[in-house]
Amino acid sequence: MNDLFHVSAAPHARSPITTRNIMQDVVIALLPASLFGIYNFGIRALSVILTTILACTVTEYVYCRLMKKQVNPADYSDVVTGLLLALNLPVSIPLWMAALGGVFAILIVKMLYGGLGQNFMNPALAARVFLLISFPGQMTNFAVEKISSPTALDYINNGAVAVVDSVSGVTPLAAVKAGETVDLFRMFVGNHAGTIGETSALALLLGAGYLLYRKVISLRIPLTYIVSVVIFALLFGGHGLDANYLLGQVLGGGLILGAFYMATDYVTSPASHKGQIIYGIFLGVLTGIFRIVGKSVEGVSYAIVIGNLVVPLIDKVTRPVSFGKERAKVEK
Repeated sequence: MNDLFHVSAAPHARSPITTRNIMQDVVIALLPASLFGIYNFGIRALSVILTTILACTVTEYVYCRLMKKQVNPADYSDVVTGLLLALNLPVSIPLWMAALGGVFAILIVKMLYGGLGQNFMNPALAARVFLLISFPGQMTNFAVEKISSPTALDYINNGAVAVVDSVSGVTPLAAVKAGETVDLFRMFVGNHAGTIGETSALALLLGAGYLLYRKVISLRIPLTYIVSVVIFALLFGGHGLDANYLLGQVLGGGLILGAFYMATDYVTSPASHKGQIIYGIFLGVLTGIFRIVGKSVEGVSYAIVIGNLVVPLIDKVTRPVSFGKERAKVEK
């Protein structure tokens, strides 16, 4: 009878923070980047976002029904996965391809490994890598149609001169890699080519600030990751202390999006503070290798997916010593 009341030793802590609260905060944090992506690329961006969210939600619902598992749509994890995936896609991607990415993220990476909390890779980034390998042409096509009337950003950047009819497929990060000087202000604001959610560093940082304020994430992984990329670029980029080059590495591509919103994923990042710092350095070095040493223009997605696979080892090495363990060794 007493076994029914057997519990672990104190202290016992309860927290009002739930998975649903965290996922809602992430969705709110991603709104600035999402809205700017729609503003920058038009209604087509909204179509991609809705497609991936719908694909993720329907896939999880159908899987749970077929496998007779509890359907829990209220945790918003499928919405977060769909939204993150969309923000990592070019606006020109065919909608069926975006939907395929959503199905892969939920079915293959998340549900087949046990569902939320059991996936060993970030589902959205794993799906992006899957699409990059399967459809490299469509995933690297950033040339899109653009409205011909001046936007607010065009007034800021061009003084309301005539606006071109398309956005160039050359991303600022590609220009940085080629050794060209880039417009850092334009990269910070976001009026340039890229995936739907990576173009505006300002919008991403606003959302990151919200997550930090809500204590959903800490600065350990993002800051260590970004600083490691800058140091790698400084040592091996061949441009020395060229601020345009170094800041171009930070503002260009998906570094800010990946560092604050995907590398910090609770399930696929280390548990200890020490482990998180090691993880951030590891991601920074990998990204630097892909971007600067290798032929890849980007590298953030590959770095984080590979980093996810190393997290169990990092956790094992940095696991805190249990109380009394060292004393027991001494006594022996």
